[in-house]
Amino acid sequence: MADDTLQLYTGGQAREVFEDVLAAYVEVYSVPPYAGDPFFSPETARARIDLAMDAPEFQVITAHNRHDVIGFVYGATLPVDAPWWSQVSGQSDTLLRQDVEAGRVAWLRELLVRDAWRGTGVGRRLHDEWVAQRSLDFGQQWSALTCIPDNEPAHDAYLRWGYEIIGQIKHASESPIYDAMTRPIPR
Repeated sequence: MADDTLQLYTGGQAREVFEDVLAAYVEVYSVPPYAGDPFFSPETARARIDLAMDAPEFQVITAHNRHDVIGFVYGATLPVDAPWWSQVSGQSDTLLRQDVEAGRVAWLRELLVRDAWRGTGVGRRLHDEWVAQRSLDFGQQWSALTCIPDNEPAHDAYLRWGYEIIGQIKHASESPIYDAMTRPIPR
């Protein structure tokens, strides 16, 4: 863990690590139950990550062990018209809806750690650094994410880290059902 370093990339800088992020994604999602599912295919991932990098206020933080990317987290400000947010906005409280409208909600779109580094605290470090950066750079007060309930290690971690489930959604017709989760960003 002492050899691991975190690196923040914003805007156009994020393109510098696009292929490294994609390679980590492909490795992590190449096992059951994701392998063979078109929603998690390398082609779909490439398009999804590419689109995410064009979002306003996009940031990615990579974790490196020497020269290798061992994990990453990325996201942007949650737009009011995000399809998944539209599915749960009626289920959430009024204050959270107002914070989304005001740009005070950070949308953590993806957090993953390669298998060899899971359970070492890398995921938590990536999460905490990204959330802190969102608060510092954009004054965001909430973090929002989605997680497949069957992904028990990640789902359980998010609950331990203070996230609450606010509803269930589908990102696309071919996607699995996700729990939509939020938590306040500590100040």
